[in-house]
Amino acid sequence: MRASWTLVHRYLGLLTAGFLFTSGLTGAVISWDHELDDLLNPQLMEARTAGVALPSLELARLIEERHPDAKVSYIPLHAVKGDSLGFGVDAKGFNQVFVDPVSGAELGKREWGAVWPISKETFVSFLYKLHYSLHIPAMWGIDRWGIWLMGAIAMVWLVDSFVGFYLTLPVRARSPAGRGWWQRWKPAWKVRWGGGSAKLNFDLHRAFSLWTWGLLFVLAFTAFSLNLYREIFYPVMQTISELTPTPFDTRTPRDLNNPILARVGYAQVLEKAGAEARRREWREPAGSVFYSQAYGIYGVSFFKAGDDHGAGGAGPAVLYYDGLDGRLLGERKPWTGSAADLFVQAQFPLHSGRILGLPGRILISFMGVVVAMLSVTGVVIWWRKRSSRTRAAAAQKNAAQPAL
Repeated sequence: MRASWTLVHRYLGLLTAGFLFTSGLTGAVISWDHELDDLLNPQLMEARTAGVALPSLELARLIEERHPDAKVSYIPLHAVKGDSLGFGVDAKGFNQVFVDPVSGAELGKREWGAVWPISKETFVSFLYKLHYSLHIPAMWGIDRWGIWLMGAIAMVWLVDSFVGFYLTLPVRARSPAGRGWWQRWKPAWKVRWGGGSAKLNFDLHRAFSLWTWGLLFVLAFTAFSLNLYREIFYPVMQTISELTPTPFDTRTPRDLNNPILARVGYAQVLEKAGAEARRREWREPAGSVFYSQAYGIYGVSFFKAGDDHGAGGAGPAVLYYDGLDGRLLGERKPWTGSAADLFVQAQFPLHSGRILGLPGRILISFMGVVVAMLSVTGVVIWWRKRSSRTRAAAAQKNAAQPAL
């Protein structure tokens, strides 16, 4: 039985190694995506004009005047002194435009997540998209092939984490010499730093897997739940617990070539959302508004400037409106609802580490390096054993030949 599980662990590990190495290293970097983006691109992120900021809707209008083929899809509503405003747009060749909120001048534009060319403007978003989709392109009007692949890899990783844990356990409960179960398992938690490269590589793989197993499980599970949310995670959660759906959960997205064009404007939606928020006695102001052409849904988020990640990284409160008739479709209030709602809301904060604030982001960045290291050491273990078996088979073959 143990030999069979060893083979399972070997080949599942080889299947996922390259993907997890890439995902681990990119995850370690994108834990600091905003900070790194600000550092690399001050020409986009900084605004130097003094004065009173123009209304964000006016800035959105100016963007569409400058780019007649573009449609603004995301509007930030908080202007912070010294910072630009980044607008999301649906356009050919770029999807973000940065403007000076006071003068309205365009500071630059870029394609978030562009594959090529990689520049300092697109570097962070390139890594971010590589992390969860490998930049696999859209085919047949579907742009989720890479997301599905990485979700499947996460499921395999989840299974393999249990197999690997099982293989570290002692074979028998007690040895003939009377050593207890823990005494026989204890060496698996240690690293023999002076035992040679082969032993060091093996111990790094086994010991780091054990010490970080709980965090590895969380990363694998949340990677699966985030990438395969609509396809598997949400339907399963619905069957086992009471779950409050968002409007995005109840609609089927249109393909890329058949978007839902809004009939209601941003101004009308913001007016409705402001009145609804006051009725609900929400204290936070409207911080941003977006429109999804794939679903035909507006979303108005409520947060104070700089607090768009919300408490514990769960995001701000959101009101959703229909893009065709402007009716209220629902709400999303962080850290409220049933136990299933809270569990679903916790997936991204857990995966990103933002649930623990700055210490959590540091921990997740460290874990990204650990995941990459485990992928490399696992492949090295396989390669060395394979080389050893090859040499043994060759020696046996030579020994079996008759002497001349």
